[in-house]
Amino acid sequence: MSSAEVNGVAGGIHRFVVFGDICGSGTLDIAGKELHRAAMYAAFDEAYGSVGVEPGTFHQEDRGDGILAALRPDVPPTLMVGRWIDTLYESLRAHNTGRSRRLRLRIGMNAGLVAQDRHGLVGRAVDLAARLCDSAPAKQIMAESPEVDLLVVVSDWLYGNVVAEGGRYVEPAHYRPARIRSKETDETAWFHVPRRTVPPLPGGEEGARTGVGPSRGDGPTPRTGGGDRTYHVGGDLLDVHGNTFHGDFTGIRKSTGAGTAAAAAAGAGEPE
Repeated sequence: MSSAEVNGVAGGIHRFVVFGDICGSGTLDIAGKELHRAAMYAAFDEAYGSVGVEPGTFHQEDRGDGILAALRPDVPPTLMVGRWIDTLYESLRAHNTGRSRRLRLRIGMNAGLVAQDRHGLVGRAVDLAARLCDSAPAKQIMAESPEVDLLVVVSDWLYGNVVAEGGRYVEPAHYRPARIRSKETDETAWFHVPRRTVPPLPGGEEGARTGVGPSRGDGPTPRTGGGDRTYHVGGDLLDVHGNTFHGDFTGIRKSTGAGTAAAAAAGAGEPE
């Protein structure tokens, strides 16, 4: 019987979803993989404990070099984007001190309708959390910024409805947006590196959000800004009307003014 059936809600219940992945696990031998897995689980457990989420009160699946988790609906999402992230970062820092092969994690976060059966979790909210974690910009950030041990990528819905509201340990001004395109996914995602005011997004300057399209998640359509803009993309001129970009590109830079530009990225990722 699925969790949806247990709770009497057809199609699933609204849950906070976390998808974590170890960066570069394909380069490790068996001993290295076991060490990193143990440290990852310890870091997750410490982060759960910091927000009062006790073992056995949430669903968690092993993904070999990663973790997929869905929390109970009564867990405040502000705790997850605040203290949970902060504790995970501190746990990684403590583990990595003095180590030549550090544990580095990409984390995708989303919220939405999730169904659960005896095999695991299913739902668009789960799919998007995985896409955020495995997106090309996320992999490129970790490949090009070896000093970064934790990258958090949240969905547009989660940023607009939870992160942007702020709270203890929540740093909405330290997130930056980039477009991700993978399979059926075409979304704006928000990138965050704890203790850094600006994540090292590929493709130029990071800045104010532009070019946001309709959401394909389980939340409302995201906000859009007003006015048309002109950008230079790879040396070519690109006109943006109604905040809609046409065509694929790897990065954008605003042509005039002192304002910052949005980063929209695709491109090479690191191994696994």
